[in-house]
Amino acid sequence: MRGSRESGCGMRVSNMALKSIQVKTVVYDGQKPGTSGLRKAVKLFQQQHYTENFVQSILNALGSSLVGSTLVVGGDGRYFCKQAVDIIIKIAAANGVSKLLVGQNGILSTPAVSNLIRKYNTIGGIVLTASHNPGGPDNDFGIKFNISSGGPAPESITDNIYELTKSIQSYKIVNDLKCSVSCIGKQTFQIDNGRTFTVQVIDSVEDYVILMKEIFNFEALNNLIKERRFSILINSMHGVTGPYVRKIFVEELGAPENNTINIVPKEDFGGHHPDPNLTYAADLVKAMQTGEYKLGAAFDGDGDRNMILGHKAFFVTPSDSLAVLGAHLECIPYFKYNGVKGFARSMPTAGAIDLVARDKNKEFFEVPTGWKFFGNLMDAGRLSLCGEESFGTGSNHIREKDGIWAVLAWLSVIAHLNQSVEDIVKTHWAKYGRNFFTRYDYENCEAAPCNKMMSELEAKITNPGFIGQEYSTSKGKTYKVKYGDNFEYTDPIDCSITSKQGIRVVFEDGSRLIYRLSGTGSSGATVRLYAESYEKDYNVIYQPAAKVLEPLINIALELSKLPKFTGRNSPTVIT
Repeated sequence: MRGSRESGCGMRVSNMALKSIQVKTVVYDGQKPGTSGLRKAVKLFQQQHYTENFVQSILNALGSSLVGSTLVVGGDGRYFCKQAVDIIIKIAAANGVSKLLVGQNGILSTPAVSNLIRKYNTIGGIVLTASHNPGGPDNDFGIKFNISSGGPAPESITDNIYELTKSIQSYKIVNDLKCSVSCIGKQTFQIDNGRTFTVQVIDSVEDYVILMKEIFNFEALNNLIKERRFSILINSMHGVTGPYVRKIFVEELGAPENNTINIVPKEDFGGHHPDPNLTYAADLVKAMQTGEYKLGAAFDGDGDRNMILGHKAFFVTPSDSLAVLGAHLECIPYFKYNGVKGFARSMPTAGAIDLVARDKNKEFFEVPTGWKFFGNLMDAGRLSLCGEESFGTGSNHIREKDGIWAVLAWLSVIAHLNQSVEDIVKTHWAKYGRNFFTRYDYENCEAAPCNKMMSELEAKITNPGFIGQEYSTSKGKTYKVKYGDNFEYTDPIDCSITSKQGIRVVFEDGSRLIYRLSGTGSSGATVRLYAESYEKDYNVIYQPAAKVLEPLINIALELSKLPKFTGRNSPTVIT
């Protein structure tokens, strides 16, 4: 291809018109996006036409607004990401998109994509990630669409995309378009009858760092880490956050580089499972147990999830993390200047933030699992802080959960209170009480028996005779059923109804059991069991969570017959 090039990797202009073509295709079953896009095994995406079909269906769902539009494209760098970026560029060019903003080497964290969509007022973005799922040729890949607000597409759009995948007959593509995304700069191409198509490869980190500097007091955080010698250990789990961690925590805040680990993004995440929990981030837990560091943090593959540890690996549950931040938002400049609206959590998340909302007289919302449910509340100006028990925390600065933001928020609280992570959490419990919480994950189970279990359980707990039933434990404690249901949510902004979001069993003392089939896996079924017990007694709140929750877990297993239906005597992961 002939063209002209500025020095280095600057502007490249094509002088030759490229032709778009229509390619006949076949329908692939099962391209239904879940709570965060389409997640499947890499081998499925590598099938002829499979990725092209889904990308074309996303663009078709945008209708006439697509022509002349700008889209953001980037992902977590997992295996097949580079090929998918190339496919998206070629299909976008053929479908009338005017411009793509693409992260260098196809790399953009999910929070960074949300920020770019909002900052540059684009029509949306295509995010290439399977989040916390493993990567590599034998593992998972994913594609999701984020709308113009920066948040995940609502069900009305994902349902439309799915319907289009079931009837697609062809896709448009510019096969001869050659566009490198390895160098920062602008490349312009002439398509068909002289229509201009631009690909602007951008620094993956720059705009996100600018946003963080607008939210937090970097001078105070630099003083905490560098001058007050508050030692941190940050683990990127070979996911997308590596470059962001180096720029923010090392270059801006002064942490020694050896206080960061696994910060080189890898297509297979170094062979590990990039999920920041006590099981899959065991190397961080072990390092923190030495007592050398005062705060530890880990992020998942695409950078939207986080785990917080204190000195000697003191574990902060995501529910407690959300509540502690909610109680101290005034120490973050963004909230000091913009004010604090409401708080929200996903339904399975423990109710610690509920108590903070009540104490601070803030509006509170309980929503289904999936970050998209927070978006309407934020856009309506009714929500400032939200979180999910699945290690997701965020605010209305973007429309995605944001792992690095959460760590910077914690450091802000620590700098303001001049206390350790553990002391901050225990002081919080002393004031508000403690919501003991655990989640059992049974991964890759047979789908049919799991579905049967859920059906039988729902029939049992919605029977009128279930209310008032008592369950006694060997420890001498009795739990009396207050009610049971399958959670349904009516959006207070658009009045849309989302049903069957998880089976709940709520007891008279406020304890809860929740059962869900996860929508984030690529194969089989993942059963999630959640148990929560609230305690205000000073003699109880500092006891180990496993000890306090053991009677409730036993009731949960008995009630659901979960070991029988899953064929498992123990969960894959406990958090």
